[in-house]
Amino acid sequence: MQAVITALSRLNNLLTRLSLWLAGIGLVAMTVIVFAQVFARYVMGYSLLWVEPVAILLMSWFIFLGSAVGVHEKFHLGFDVLIFFLPERFGSWLRGLSDTAVLVFGIGMVVYGWQLMAKTWGNTLPIIRLPGGVSYLPLFVGGVLIVLFVVEHLLNRIAGRTEEARPDADDVLASEV
Repeated sequence: MQAVITALSRLNNLLTRLSLWLAGIGLVAMTVIVFAQVFARYVMGYSLLWVEPVAILLMSWFIFLGSAVGVHEKFHLGFDVLIFFLPERFGSWLRGLSDTAVLVFGIGMVVYGWQLMAKTWGNTLPIIRLPGGVSYLPLFVGGVLIVLFVVEHLLNRIAGRTEEARPDADDVLASEV
C-alpha cells in the first residue's frame, strides 16, 4: 500500500504544479484579453466580440484548477474550529469526515460534469466556434483532480501517515497578527 500511496503522491504533486501553472497562465491571459477589450472599445472605438466567452472559459479553468490545488494543499473547508475545541481523539475522525464530504462532492463534479459535456458537445459556442461541451470541461477536470487528491489524503489517513498537527492557542493567536 505504501508504494501505491507514494506513486499517487508523486502523480498528485506533478498534477498540482501543472494545475497551478495553468491556472496562473489562465488568470494572466484573461487579464490581458479583458484589458485589450477595454482598450479596443474605449480607445479604438471597436469591440472584440470573442473576449467575453473566452474570458469566461479561462475563468472557469483557473477557478476549478485552483480549487483542486486548494484541496491538495488542504486549504478547503473543514471542521477546523471543532477540531480546535474538541478533544484530540475527534480530530482524525472529523478530518476523515471532511475528506469524505469533499470526495463525494468531487465525484459529483465528475459525474455531472461528464453528463453536461456529453449533452452539449454537439452544440457550438457562438463566436468562438468551439463545441458546447468545452464549457463544462473545467468542471469535469477539476472534479477528477479533486477525487485524486482526496483519495491520496484518505489513503494516507488509513495508512497512519498524517502530517496534520493540532494547533494550540499560541499558533492560532500568532496567525491572527
